[in-house]
Amino acid sequence: MASLNFELERRQFREYYDDHRQSFEEAKNAFISIIRTLIRQSDIGEVTKIEGRIKDRAECIRKFHRKYQSKLEADEQPYRIRDYISDLIGIRIVCLYEDQIALVSEVLQQHFRTIDVTDKISAVESTEDSFGYKGLHMDLALNDDLAAQPRYQACEGLIFEVQIRSLIQDAWSVLDHKIKYKKSIPNDLRRRINVLSALFELADREFKEIRNATAELMQQATVAPISDAATEGKTLAAVTTNEKAVNAFNFLRVAGHFFRDFDFKDYKVDGFVQDILRLSPDFEKADLHRSLIENMKTVRDYRDDFLAEDPENTFSPYTIIRHCLYLHDRKVFQKILSRVSRERFETWLVNIAYQRNGISPGSPEQTT
Repeated sequence: MASLNFELERRQFREYYDDHRQSFEEAKNAFISIIRTLIRQSDIGEVTKIEGRIKDRAECIRKFHRKYQSKLEADEQPYRIRDYISDLIGIRIVCLYEDQIALVSEVLQQHFRTIDVTDKISAVESTEDSFGYKGLHMDLALNDDLAAQPRYQACEGLIFEVQIRSLIQDAWSVLDHKIKYKKSIPNDLRRRINVLSALFELADREFKEIRNATAELMQQATVAPISDAATEGKTLAAVTTNEKAVNAFNFLRVAGHFFRDFDFKDYKVDGFVQDILRLSPDFEKADLHRSLIENMKTVRDYRDDFLAEDPENTFSPYTIIRHCLYLHDRKVFQKILSRVSRERFETWLVNIAYQRNGISPGSPEQTT
């Protein structure tokens, strides 16, 4: 029964906490499992972290004393401490981008009963001289459908808090939490903290914009023809702003057409494209396509002979493309192959040329 006796209520809360500690842990794990399933089944995109914790017993009591006790006793309103600790069970969800926060919130509100929502993003953004971490806090409980399932019996009647943040907001929150006594911070330090907070906010925005721009490039590379007519007389500046210039996205478009079953890893593609551009800064997507069209059969024949001599060796699609580029322009792409690989390939090409003319390797006709 609620009372105005703090010592009594503190003792009863401790007993309640100790008696139910295992249930709290089971409930936390159940909430995490439900949320992971919901997010996995949604179109939210990548979520980097879903984790939970049980708030320390002493911290719960300190929070009640700090935020509620004085007002409740001044109003002579009886209380139970546990009724005012909505974050005894806490879940943190960290998204890659800030605009995913609203999507996560929407999914949770569709499947849980919403008790309260605190939008710290809007609160910080609406105050010019404040600093602090952003994020969306939600107090939730099981809805009737979930509560009726026996496997969630440990969660019955429990409210839990969900904090939803972007990756950048989560990083800032770690730093923000270390800054104590914010109201007593001198003005010069406050300004420096505000500058740092603004930099974090800018980083969050820029990551989102880069993601959007990257998605647009990928879309362009997907819908564009695999081969474009090559353009003449372009300067380097013109090419680097031209969508026809070879880049990681249209490279995947072209290479994927020739090697449909090969998994081109993003980080390897980016490095490979940079190798091409270092040797030929004005190289275009159409040039790549033409080099493969014109030279693929020759290179595959060479690969077959190469592997026949040494079955333990490998000859990946990247290696095929390197040889095609070399045949496309031996002078420009001389260094796309190592010296040993280049000499071996040239020797094979010479032998094939003689064989096609009816001359056997090593015959007098070849050596003259």
